[in-house]
Amino acid sequence: MLTDNPSPQRPSRAARVYVQLPRFQRVKVSVLGRYMLADRREFPCQVLEMSPGDAMVIAPVAGGPGEKVIAYLDFIGRVEGLITEAIDGGFVMDITASPRKRDKMAAQLTWLANKDILNLPEDRRHERVVPDNRHSTVVLDDGRRYNCKIIDISLSGAAIELAVRPAMGTPVTLGRMRARVVRHFQDGVAVEFTSAQEMLTVVQQNLRIN
Repeated sequence: MLTDNPSPQRPSRAARVYVQLPRFQRVKVSVLGRYMLADRREFPCQVLEMSPGDAMVIAPVAGGPGEKVIAYLDFIGRVEGLITEAIDGGFVMDITASPRKRDKMAAQLTWLANKDILNLPEDRRHERVVPDNRHSTVVLDDGRRYNCKIIDISLSGAAIELAVRPAMGTPVTLGRMRARVVRHFQDGVAVEFTSAQEMLTVVQQNLRIN
């Protein structure tokens, strides 16, 4: 039945507030470098926290939110993006990168976060790089085979993410490279090649999955 009495007005719902969660988890690092603002001025900087999606940068000149910035960072290389906020003594920047670049950056950050645990600066005699193809296999002498992800490589060895922890000194085959386990860390092991190589390109070729 229709009535002249209007229905009681429902109280309006409070507007929902959506909080945008970070897409990547930052790790604490200490990386030096230089950055360039949109007006092409360059300054030294230090990154204290970083993920494949953003970075907290200590810098003498912060720039403004939305301003483009290009940075050249030790161990990481060239990164670029936009300043999202100014902080005390610096700024936070979003990082613009392809999925492949982000994957490589994640590997570099994993190494930086673990380098003190791995004691890599003292024990790794050669320059370390993140390979283009990070997927490989580890085969034990008894034939057991495991997929692994390479954190970094050098002419003398590699750090790899691995689900098992072979005992120290265990002989293994990484890709086509004979090696032995020389160190354990939280997510994997470090191995030393039986014979040091002369070129990193050769190392990368021999680490590819057969």
